Amino acid sequence: MKPIIYCTRSIDERFTTLFRPTYEIVMATIDQVDPMEDVVTYGERVEALWTTIDDQVDASVLDALPNVRVIANMGVGFNNIDVKEAQRRGIIVCHTPDVLTESTADLAFGLLMSAARQLPEAERSVRKGTWKAWEPFSYTGVDVYGASIGIIGMGRIGEAVARRAKGFDMDIYYYNRNRKEEAERTLEAKYVDVDTLIETCQFVVLFAPLTDETRHLIDADALKRMRKDAVLVNAARGGMVDEEALYEALQAGEIFAAGLDVFKEEPLPTDHPLLTLPNVVALPHIGSASIRTREKMLQMNARSIRAVLEGEEPNNVVPKQ
Repeated sequence: MKPIIYCTRSIDERFTTLFRPTYEIVMATIDQVDPMEDVVTYGERVEALWTTIDDQVDASVLDALPNVRVIANMGVGFNNIDVKEAQRRGIIVCHTPDVLTESTADLAFGLLMSAARQLPEAERSVRKGTWKAWEPFSYTGVDVYGASIGIIGMGRIGEAVARRAKGFDMDIYYYNRNRKEEAERTLEAKYVDVDTLIETCQFVVLFAPLTDETRHLIDADALKRMRKDAVLVNAARGGMVDEEALYEALQAGEIFAAGLDVFKEEPLPTDHPLLTLPNVVALPHIGSASIRTREKMLQMNARSIRAVLEGEEPNNVVPKQ
């Protein structure tokens, strides 16, 4: 039997035909099987694992796949994979950095504007027929142009959001582990600590990686210190926000709104309390979801897998953990 490249999602054959006929391509049907439960049934035949950020690859999965040589993760993040354990076993882990920067920044800024101006709530009123007449304070939101924005995590995507904010004449503040002097010069961004950013900025946008230090960075205390007209935008990782505390703060009017593309549990349960609030814009983790970007991500993963299986050095290898 042929060795297997296991894809945890259905992938267009344009990106898998280069592996045939040497390898068998197995694609999980997400509505029928749990990919991580399914892949282990193939055991020693699996030599490459093509994953998404929803797929938890831990030691127990790796134990069942002793011949895996490469894991290609479709995303810039890789906290769904026990990278240290994989690297200890000699497995190369690759991801897709850089390519999704502009698409994710577009989405984040769109999410910011949608939450600020209550666009989904207004759109729903049109569909439901509850829009009866023009009234002075119906569907009123907060202005974006000329407002202050604070970006926590000034990496490539954070800087891309800052460039968009510059076009809206926003006052840009940021916090990052390292100063970004070029961004300070070209974008007039101001470096501040997290507490100052949270207390000062009307728009607080999260783009830091999820670590022990950033987990629940936005908790009940942080939300109480934010402005009453503040809008929180999270397009990084759901674990950065205490969702229970966010629900309480939004319900009590402690902040104005939230735009969320990521959640602690994904998919988000339909009975989640946040979904009951009109001042929450919730999206299904679509930061990189433009056609061009997703195709580039698949191409990068395919090249990484091919390089490893052919004994070459791949690009986009996750650094040693």
